[in-house]
Amino acid sequence: MSAPAPAARGLRRFAGARPPRPETCELCAVAVAEDGHRHLVETERRALVCACTACALLFDRPGAASGRFRAVPDRYLTDPAHPLGDGAWETLQIPVGVAFLFRNAALDRLVALYPSPAGATESELDPETWQRVLGAGRLAGLLEPDVEALLLHRAQGRTTCHLVPIDICYELVGRMRMLWQGFDGGAEAREALRVFFERVERRARVLAPDPVEAGRRP
Repeated sequence: MSAPAPAARGLRRFAGARPPRPETCELCAVAVAEDGHRHLVETERRALVCACTACALLFDRPGAASGRFRAVPDRYLTDPAHPLGDGAWETLQIPVGVAFLFRNAALDRLVALYPSPAGATESELDPETWQRVLGAGRLAGLLEPDVEALLLHRAQGRTTCHLVPIDICYELVGRMRMLWQGFDGGAEAREALRVFFERVERRARVLAPDPVEAGRRP
């Protein structure tokens, strides 16, 4: 199944005008808060689904990962002890300063997308290059297929990488699509991007040092 499909379907939740009716859980129809409710990934259609807390908890249980729905986790992780190299961004050939990668369970490979005025655009770089730059990192090893993403941000000559819930990546793409103006996005889009990554930084938990690597140091 092609990668643009999850981007297009996922963005329906965030892009465009809000419907006049209240947001509801798409499994049991109970009303949910417009902001802050949980999401599931419907793995067959690769679509994001709104869920109330009770329904989301059903798919947080052990063994639920093999079913039709998977709950999107709420963890944010960073690994500053293993930063991306200075040449990583040039190797990845990303035309903008933001990209996110998730592991597609059906394809068993990393899929890379980045925001654009037209929505989420799939990177045309071959998967082997993504794997070479990111696949051996600790964050990539912890990545849950379909429901989490590696979020990359290039700013002021520095590239950061965070493991995040995949729904916030589609939320960011939707906001960029609505706010983008001109060639560089405009002041409003840049400010929204700054606020978004400040929130990610605040929520991210730093991974503990690898005891095996620590034991190798002189």
